[in-house]
Parts: sequence; structure tokens; C-alpha cells
Amino acid sequence: MISKLFFFRQMSFLIMVSFLALKAGAQDSLSVSSPDGKTVFQLQFNEKGGLSYQLSYTGQPVILKSDLGVEGWQNSFVLKRVERSRHDSSWKPVYGERALINDKYNGATFVLWRNNQERQQMNLEVRAYNEGIGFRYFFTEYPDGGMDVSIGKELTEFTLPAETKAWFTDHAQGVYSLLPLQNWPGEAERPLTLQLKSGLFAVLAEAQVVDYCRTKFMLHPSKANTIATAMYDRVDLTTPFATPWRVIMVAEKATQLLQNNDIILNLNPPCAIENTGWIKPGKIMREVTLSTAGSKELVDVAVKRHLQYIHFDAGWYGYEYVTASDASAVNVDPRRNPKNDLDLQEVIRYAKQRGIGVFLYVNQRALAKQLDQLLPLYQKWGVAGLKFGFVHVGSQQWTTWLHDAVKKCARYNLMVDIHDEYRPTGFSRTYPNLLTQEGVRGNEEMPEANNNAALPFTRFLCGAADYTVCYYHRPSLKKRLAETQNARVLKTTSMHQMALSVVYYSPLQFMYWYDKPEDVQDEPELEFFDHVPTVWDDTKVLDGEIGKYITIARRSGKEWFVGTITNNDARDTKINCSFLTPGKKYQATIYYDDPASPVRTRVSMKKMNVNSLSKLDAKLLPSGGQAIWIRPI
Repeated sequence: MISKLFFFRQMSFLIMVSFLALKAGAQDSLSVSSPDGKTVFQLQFNEKGGLSYQLSYTGQPVILKSDLGVEGWQNSFVLKRVERSRHDSSWKPVYGERALINDKYNGATFVLWRNNQERQQMNLEVRAYNEGIGFRYFFTEYPDGGMDVSIGKELTEFTLPAETKAWFTDHAQGVYSLLPLQNWPGEAERPLTLQLKSGLFAVLAEAQVVDYCRTKFMLHPSKANTIATAMYDRVDLTTPFATPWRVIMVAEKATQLLQNNDIILNLNPPCAIENTGWIKPGKIMREVTLSTAGSKELVDVAVKRHLQYIHFDAGWYGYEYVTASDASAVNVDPRRNPKNDLDLQEVIRYAKQRGIGVFLYVNQRALAKQLDQLLPLYQKWGVAGLKFGFVHVGSQQWTTWLHDAVKKCARYNLMVDIHDEYRPTGFSRTYPNLLTQEGVRGNEEMPEANNNAALPFTRFLCGAADYTVCYYHRPSLKKRLAETQNARVLKTTSMHQMALSVVYYSPLQFMYWYDKPEDVQDEPELEFFDHVPTVWDDTKVLDGEIGKYITIARRSGKEWFVGTITNNDARDTKINCSFLTPGKKYQATIYYDDPASPVRTRVSMKKMNVNSLSKLDAKLLPSGGQAIWIRPI
């Protein structure tokens, strides 16, 4: 009797162990871990065959159980198989924040049949990087041809741990505020940076939005601490196609978010332009007189101040908002220059002779109507690139049009800067002629320093931004500038603006945005602007807190440029020079705000020898900054 009871108990134990092992094995088969093992994506099925997932980092919850799927494709799924992959490579961008980008992830494709039918297949593709997770829905083409799929709502959700807060803005050029996950005043822009009570940081973003609609984030109407996706409008596509990547970045420090933002580029296809030698990033200044004499004067200033381009702003072909305005001919808006004495061909010739390129602003009204006519014409004129103005964003129609326009520009060796509400999702990897874009609250709004100190940890996570750096329009010059109608005044110091040329990444960096040639009076600190590059061999995010301050060091060749900015508050911080090569000596030129400086910009300079063990003091005025140029001795 005892032996039978013992046998029964042993068999029960073995059956239970086998069941638990099978259950664990099933769970493992539905998980994807990052190469370092810290980030784990876990797929789950409910009793209706619906999909959900969880995300953890070093065992800490980041995303609690959250729904997956799209409209019409949310239930009755059967998992047919899991296709796993490992990827470990690096690639050299045409330009970037670093000369070499690592692309390392563990991948899994969950092949799903709805209603157990092959003709209703939807794959969930997951890539787990050390920097975070990317996933998307892929609809396959069937042997007898493609199928039309219409999606009006994406069901992807993100349920966060209690007391999570979000850095919220409701539009691309808006002000950021730190809000709890409740009572948002609208939909949140992407990327959306989150602060978890555990101390972790997470970011919700999207990548490879090329022929789809924009998707923002909103609070779920009934689920607490849950963020839902908000598609701009319905999309209609034919299989095979994939939705954009939903991205969840995770980091222990806020600085790591910006350091690791290559994940957005990695989730886009490689460069599609065979010959990229004509793509040349650089610094650029705006021409506002729209006259031949004023333009040539600006070319001379560009040469003197080591800029690479000048830019003709709105009005050179007429009033931009009138459909009848013809962007194939010069016809200056009389409100900008009543004389209409701009000889654009002569200016382009003069600029080219002096080694300066020319960008032209064109409103999307003209582009939509004349694009195929304008591009070969501008190439014939010798134009270097275009700035698209007042583009429509959000809908599938205009998203597709915009990226097709960039592709067409590449055929005619034209670089592109997209202004207004467009935000990048990594397309510049595939078409690097798209140098930069706005989608940021920059100096056109003259924002406060609090805004500027939030941007590196929010907007700049998704890519370059054309912030339009200024320099002279600051309070100390207000009296003189007040004589100018519609004068704009900076809410930061000049050194804050100078540091932004390093802190803010933009391969096409507008300098002296509201400044005119006569404003530039050869202040000694302008040597920093003269020499600072716009693209980099390496980038180190040294220190910072969201909305408070940041210090970034960037290398070009053997030289380093360091930028530090603070918010509206004064701040004392230290800059650790451990990014320098050990054992080598360098000379650092430090540019800093100094109320006692005799220079009208109230900036002083000092030099000192440094090495990798040095720690430099940065005493920042309210809304101030500091810049450093470090060269080997």
C-alpha cells in the first residue's frame, strides 16, 4: 500500500514537472530577448486567439500586458511557426552622429493564421536590440496574388506601471510638459519619452513611416495607465506590405536614450542612392533681401564665416500661398522686395565661383503642382537643394507624396530640408539627400531654455532637427533691434545658442537665422561657429537631465567639440574629459557667458591644456551655455 502510494506520488510529481517544463518551453518559444539578455519581449494569446505582449528590462516591468493587432485582425489567431534570426553587423552612413553604426539584434517572426486559414496570414515581426524593441505587422502576398487590406485603427497598446509620467506635447512644434498618464489635453507627438517610477526611462516611437499614415499616442479611454495608438486616418494597401515599426526604447539613464537613437535608423532599409558624392552636409545662412546685391553680400559673409550654403527664403518666386505663383521663374514678392531686382542665375554663378552652394525655398503648393517640371530645371540652374515649406503631414496620401518627392530629388542630385510639422522616422538612411527637417519648436518661436533642455531627450531621439540657430537677437541688443519692425528677441544667452550647434544634430545647420550680414561683427568667439562641423565621427552624451541640462561631446577627425546648455536656471556642472584618448595632450578653448566681458555679446574665452583625466567646470548663467573646442597638442 505504501509502495503504491509512493509510486502514485512520484508519477504525479513527474507529470507536474513535465507540464511545468512544457509550459516554460512554450513561454520561451514566445519570447525574444536582446543580445545582452536585459530586454525581453513576451508574446501571449488569450482564449479568443487575441494577441498581447509584455516587455521587461532586467526583470523589471516596462510594458505590462498590452493588446496587439489592427482593425479586423485582432482575434482567432493560431501560431503556425516561429522563425528566429540573429543579426550582428555594422554600416557606414553617408553622414551622421557617428562614422560607424552597429546593428545587432535577435529577431523573431511569429507566423499567424487567422481562423487557421493560410489566406488570412499576418506575421508579427519582432527585433530585440540592446537599445529596445521594434515590432510591426506584416501581411503576406498569397500564391494567387495580392489582397487589398484597409486599416482604420491600430489596436497596439502600451500599459505602463502605475505612476509613470510622460514628456508630452500635442504637436511637432509644441512645448513639452511632464504629465501623468491622465487628463492629457490631446494626442501626444512621437517620440514620447516616459519616466517610470522604477527609475527606468522608456520611449515610444515609430520607424519607417514612408507610405502609411502618422500615428500619435493617446490615453486609452477605459484602461488605466494605458497609452493607445491614434492613426491619422485610414490606410489602404495591397499585400505584401508591412506597417511601420512600433519602437520601445529602454534605458537606465536619460542620456542613454540619445546615445542609443541609432535604433530608428537601423529599422530602415540601407541607402538606395548608388552615388552619394554630391550629398554634402554643411552650414547655411538665410538670404532675406531677395536682391542681387544683398545675395552677393551674403555669399561674401558665408565665405568669411566658413559656411557652405546660402538659402533663398519665401518670396523669390512670388507670394507662396497663391496657387498661381510659378516656382520655375524669379518673380519676387513685392512685399519682400518691391524693386524685383534679383538675378538668381547671377547669384548662383557668383556663389559657385566662391565655393558656396544655393538652396531654394519652395512651398508645397508649388511642389505638388510643378515638381516634375521644377527638379530638372533647378538641377540645370545649379541649385544644391530645396527646402520644402508648409508640407501636409499625417495622411497616407501626403506621407507617400512627400517621400516620393525626396526620392525624385535624389534623381536630380538635389538635397532636401523639410520644414514645419514633419518629423523623421529614419528615412534619411535610405535617402540621405534628406539632410534634415524641422518638426521642432525652434527659434522661429523663440522658445525658453526649458524647452531647449528637453529637446535632446524627446524630439532629437528620432533624428536631425532644423532648429535654426540664432546668435545676435538677444536681450542685450534689444534696444537696437526694437527699431526693426517685428523684431524677435532670444530668451537665451548667445553662448546657449552657440552650444546648440553641437548639442542639436542637423547635417544642414542653419546659423545666424534672424541675423543679417551687418549683425555679424567679427566677435572673437565666432571662430567656434567657423570651425564647428555639422556631421560627426563620434558622439558622446556625457551628462544631463530631461528639461534641466545636457552636455554632449562630438568628434570630427582628431578634434572634439563640446556643448553644454542649461534650462532657465543657473547651474554649476563639471565636464568629464574621459572621452579623450588616454595619454594624449590637448588644448581646450572654452567659450562662456561673462557679464563682465567687453564684447557686446558678453562672451569670454580662455585656453587650457587638458587630457582624459581632466574635469572642467561649467558655471552656467540662467538660460546660458558653454562651448569647448578641443584640439590635440
